[in-house]
Amino acid sequence: MSKLAQLPARGVVAVAGEDRVGFLQGLVSNDVALAAPGAAVWAALLTPQGKWLADFMILSDGERLLLDCERAQVPMLVQRLMRYRLRARVGVEDLSAALSVHVAWDGTPALPAEAIVAADPRLPQAGLRILAPQPLPTTADADAWDAHRLGLGLPDGSRDLETEKTVLLEAGFDELHGVSWTKGCYMGQELTARTKYRGLVKRRLVPVAVEGPTPAPGTPVRRSDGSEAGVMRSAHSTAGLALLRLDALDQVLACAGATLHPRPAAWMVLPPS
Repeated sequence: MSKLAQLPARGVVAVAGEDRVGFLQGLVSNDVALAAPGAAVWAALLTPQGKWLADFMILSDGERLLLDCERAQVPMLVQRLMRYRLRARVGVEDLSAALSVHVAWDGTPALPAEAIVAADPRLPQAGLRILAPQPLPTTADADAWDAHRLGLGLPDGSRDLETEKTVLLEAGFDELHGVSWTKGCYMGQELTARTKYRGLVKRRLVPVAVEGPTPAPGTPVRRSDGSEAGVMRSAHSTAGLALLRLDALDQVLACAGATLHPRPAAWMVLPPS
């Protein structure tokens, strides 16, 4: 049976106006021109130095670009987008009170005609992203979605990425279709490209199986000799994501009172060990 969950921790920022595509195109990591009714784009906003600030799904209703983002980041996103607007003919608006964010997986549920729906562009198993003018009847909750996305190895914004620290390729944005290598310049592009073409990635955000108490985010992960191998990020019960050094992915690791077993996702492209 298909599962449908509301994600109350998500909000919506609308970018409208005739310059909306070109405006976002110069700011975010992916090709905004690909966002259309029924087709979503996953993209990130970076610092000029190429470090993560926010990421979001970009959906379209044909007249607006709708950013499905962390609700806690909405004020920051609105403020920054307005700052970069300059002479662009765009408007930026918080629509979190007007549109509810949902996700569906393991099948396609019946949805109202007014819902804005697009496949999650990261993985087919991630299902659908849905924006609706009212909360929809659900068959699952946000915790169920959390367990599902952890099983897929999908990052969840600031729970897994660090503001002004994380490099996109550490978090799988390349394999998960969150970066365009052909669209031209955007803020932070230089470091992102250099990281890829010079092979500078030394750590990856990796799914881990957890034995023992679920570690808190930010808890150091250590090797058997006590040396640091990385840091824990989000987790749910016996599954989580940890930012680990590449040379630690074949080891059994310790994190506070838990044992971690790295389980790189099938979609991850890792250098030969």
